[in-house]
Amino acid sequence: MGSQFSTRWRKAPIALIVEDDPDLRVLAAALLEESELRVVECENAEQAIAALLREGDDVALVFADIRLPGVMNGIDLALRIKVLWPQIAMIVTSGYADKRPQALPAGVTYLPKPWFALDVLMQAERATSRAQQRADFHITMTS
Repeated sequence: MGSQFSTRWRKAPIALIVEDDPDLRVLAAALLEESELRVVECENAEQAIAALLREGDDVALVFADIRLPGVMNGIDLALRIKVLWPQIAMIVTSGYADKRPQALPAGVTYLPKPWFALDVLMQAERATSRAQQRADFHITMTS
């Protein structure tokens, strides 16, 4: 499957992991590296925003914890992403809340910890598919 992006994309779309726990970040990165997505890791929302400003057009998925160090938490990050980059799929996760927080914007997937690898990979596949459709549309429009 990986080769389909070599012909349609200059480079594979990105999964941005935003997690302050290094063990969980490495676990999520290892999991998402099994998908069609390149992985970029961030420790906090501010690093994620910087990565989005740099790579925003290539980001297909943001996978973020709710509790993050710094000025913004995962909910703040989700709200900002849905305003500035509405095309990006987003998963927010937490080990402290079983139910989806009401403050999360529409279109954001919530997965309580411990999340299941299959759930994350299914969301990654959907994000990759949507990103590829956008890329195909862009190629068609510019041809």
